[in-house]
Amino acid sequence: MCDPEWRPPPTARRVYGGDVVERVRISPLTLVLVVIGGAVGVAVRAAFTLPVTGWTHPLVVPAVTLGCNLLGSLLLGVVVGRWAATRPRLRAFAGTGVLGGFTTYSAFAVQSIQVATAAPIVGLALIAVSLAGGLVAASLGLALGTRPETDAA
Repeated sequence: MCDPEWRPPPTARRVYGGDVVERVRISPLTLVLVVIGGAVGVAVRAAFTLPVTGWTHPLVVPAVTLGCNLLGSLLLGVVVGRWAATRPRLRAFAGTGVLGGFTTYSAFAVQSIQVATAAPIVGLALIAVSLAGGLVAASLGLALGTRPETDAA
């Protein structure tokens, strides 16, 4: 999936307010990989969410969304930690694409408001767990992803 002769994309330099700002150009292949990865991530999240949509308890779907977001935060930390500079196309596919599609801020925001309107304490707990849990999961993922690989020889 990654080109062994990959080079950083060319940049465009501009001066804004005395500061030199570089804009990195995104390759068409990287963009296609992100789009395909996003479709995969959305499909996986839908596979978790759609079967429980319409259940009688109103917290089932928000709980599944919470689980997807926490798992996605953990995995994104691993992806960024592992492939921060070495595998940019794989990182774009898996991180921006798959995990970007798998996690969902918009569903979190809407479901948090809906739950908080019906049960304010539960809604605030959902928001707190989502935010704090996401930060903890991402930190753990980064720690796991940046661990030096051990030789199995």
